[in-house]
Amino acid sequence: MKVLVVDDDHEIVELLSIYLKSEGYDPIVAYSGKEALTKLSTTPDIACMILDVMMPHMSGIEVVREVRKDNDLPILIVSAKTGDMDKIQGLITGADDYVAKPFNPLEVMARVRSLLRRSQQQVKHDRPDVLEVGPLIINRDSHEVKTVDGKEIQLTALEFGILSLLASHPNRVFSADEIFERVWQQESIVSTKTVMVHVSHLRDKIQQVTGGEEVIQTVWGVGYKIGA
Repeated sequence: MKVLVVDDDHEIVELLSIYLKSEGYDPIVAYSGKEALTKLSTTPDIACMILDVMMPHMSGIEVVREVRKDNDLPILIVSAKTGDMDKIQGLITGADDYVAKPFNPLEVMARVRSLLRRSQQQVKHDRPDVLEVGPLIINRDSHEVKTVDGKEIQLTALEFGILSLLASHPNRVFSADEIFERVWQQESIVSTKTVMVHVSHLRDKIQQVTGGEEVIQTVWGVGYKIGA
């Protein structure tokens, strides 16, 4: 399985490549944002990207914006910018997860495994594969979301996971920690802001297509739900 590693620091690229190989992955490397986009367009079957933010000429945030125009590839940002607003900006732009430098390579590998597992496996429930929630039709088999009048909503794998989880349990309130553990499939560690950003992004996408309808409700101090 191919993982694209993008960083202008050659030592970090080499370190991550060594760990990826030890995990059985095939690292594809790029040392700039433009090179990363070229590799994505010319290398088939790249399954995930590990991306630095602070690179010359084209930042990692710009790369995420370009990728998200037509690709839901799982993206893990690894950056020395550790402030909450930097993390939130990366997630709002479309990244799936964020790890601060200096990092433990084993943690990065765990995050990569989690993102790949989430993108490749749909959560199975004893419920129909097609769910209807308000103005939305959610097909868990094809990972497609459309409105009842046929307009498609493009979601990342994590956004789809959140929507599917909430829609599968109408009126049940899920805390941010529960959502993180079920959708990201890893133990929750200070995950509230990460979930908040993804839910906000998901809401925006739904409202843009439905004319502002609020499908996901916030239960203040508790979590999120979708009404029956």
